[in-house]
Amino acid sequence: MLQTNPNISAQQPVIRQLDDNAVNRIAAGEVVERPASAVKELVENAIDAGARRITIEFADGGKTLIRVTDDGCGIAGADLPLALSRHATSKIDGSDLLNIHSFGFRGEALPSLGAVGRLTITSRAEGFEGAEISVTGGKHAAVKPAGLSSGTVVTLRDLFYATPARLKFLRTDRAEAQAIGDVIKRLAMAEPFVRFVLRDVSGDGAGRDVFRAEAEQGELFEALHGRLRQVLGREFAENALPIDAEREGFHLTGFAALPTYSRGSAVAQYLFVNGRPVKDKMLIGALRGAYFDFLSRDRHPAAALFVDCDPKLVDVNVHPAKSEVRFRDPGVVRGLIVSALRHALANAGHRASTTVADATLGAMRPEGQNEARVYQMDRPSSGARQASYQVQAPEGFAEMKGVWGRVETPDEPPQTNAEPADFPLGTARGQVHENYIIAQTATGMVIVDQHAAHERLVYEKLKNQMAQNGVPAQALLIPEIIELSANDRASILSVADDLAQFGLGIEPFGGDAIAVRETPAILGEVNAEAMIRDILDELEGEGESLLVQARVEAILSRVACHGSIRSGRWMRAEEMNALLREMEATPHSGQCNHGRPTYVELKLSDIERLFGRT
Repeated sequence: MLQTNPNISAQQPVIRQLDDNAVNRIAAGEVVERPASAVKELVENAIDAGARRITIEFADGGKTLIRVTDDGCGIAGADLPLALSRHATSKIDGSDLLNIHSFGFRGEALPSLGAVGRLTITSRAEGFEGAEISVTGGKHAAVKPAGLSSGTVVTLRDLFYATPARLKFLRTDRAEAQAIGDVIKRLAMAEPFVRFVLRDVSGDGAGRDVFRAEAEQGELFEALHGRLRQVLGREFAENALPIDAEREGFHLTGFAALPTYSRGSAVAQYLFVNGRPVKDKMLIGALRGAYFDFLSRDRHPAAALFVDCDPKLVDVNVHPAKSEVRFRDPGVVRGLIVSALRHALANAGHRASTTVADATLGAMRPEGQNEARVYQMDRPSSGARQASYQVQAPEGFAEMKGVWGRVETPDEPPQTNAEPADFPLGTARGQVHENYIIAQTATGMVIVDQHAAHERLVYEKLKNQMAQNGVPAQALLIPEIIELSANDRASILSVADDLAQFGLGIEPFGGDAIAVRETPAILGEVNAEAMIRDILDELEGEGESLLVQARVEAILSRVACHGSIRSGRWMRAEEMNALLREMEATPHSGQCNHGRPTYVELKLSDIERLFGRT
């Protein structure tokens, strides 16, 4: 049924020029979605002004008050009215919209904020007197003198008071405050040499610091590592691998965590392009692809990655909020991220995250730690321990060796000539429950899950063989013809070469159809149409498809599982030590095929604390 549009008269429509207040309120709907958006715009302006100390205060989740104070270059009093005009900016001259080196450049934030809230700017530039201007609901007041030593103070009160309908879409004060904190943390990671203080001044109290990050010193990598420790915590900093790689004009730096330090959601993924925090589908897909072989699908990697390039190689003017970017050559950037991260993970070798040991100690630590401390003597030498063990051996102990032979006794070390200090994973001392290898290191002990460890070793061998020989393809006796839409046909054919590497052969057919002529032999009988449509779903949602690779490698993983040392098998000392040495020589052996740790390392000091020996 045809309905009349109430906004259009039955007569000839009239084209009108909207006034500035209406235009600013419309722009505010794009730029200022919530209080966190306002904080982002104001803090980015402070960074662009060269600030080295930035303080952000908010009340009631930013709904009633947002105040940003900085020590930047400031604004001259005569320029304050112009700063509140649409598309007025000091960042660019308008001649080249691709050569952008600042956070802001559109000139929309301040007039948009003034259109929907009560905005006051107090500023003092070097060589000028302090000045202040206010704008309420788009109406400017006159500039007046103000006392300020340097920098700028921007105060925004009653956000969206001029557009009350927007207030209904805001979340609780706690949720809005959390969003503000997330924005500040991202900007703090992008600017490690800037001091950030975030304060909640809700109520009548003096307020409290929600987040504080002191300015870092020294070289960039060292400063970034220190800032990530402040923002993401000590555990991330200890378990993150440094990333530094270049390719065709793109430079990738940052830190990526070990696979065993993974998260249940993508909350610990921070991506930056030329210092700008972004949420880009292609970059997220590249990060997922780099960890594809080390994590199960319900686990997500943690990383803070910075892509730097000539501004002309990336378009940041895609969205008013500038949270999306578009690369001129996205394939180069994706390849750089995947190869750099996989190279770093391979160089990590058998390393597993320290949180594995912390979780183990937490599980083992008994309740009640108030007992009196027991102070121990200095540790005796190895020879003295051997002599002491022989003297202290209980009567009949020698006859029991046949019963307890699967665990090495102190006077019967494993059959090896090496000392524990010679190897990162130590020397095998025994096996318990026919599944866990106990090894002694120079600084503690290691517990290895023999099945999980050997499964990863066999899996890596199978993958290397597949990489060298390729994935065998089986030709279909009758090619399967699949009808697709024109867009889907173009999408699937664009990745045909990638799919062919994993044994899936497709080619164009008449009209909008494709023909599937080969499928991976290792998968056996395959529903080709279902597989193609699943691949298209991944391409649509994530910009890439790892479906065929995932299925092939899942088969390899199952083969590795069945071909590895089973739980419950007793191993001789030389077999256990051979497994440890192979783990040390094989990349990624610190986690199994599903991202779980293959071993736990406990330091001697931690073990002694478990027994109250301090």
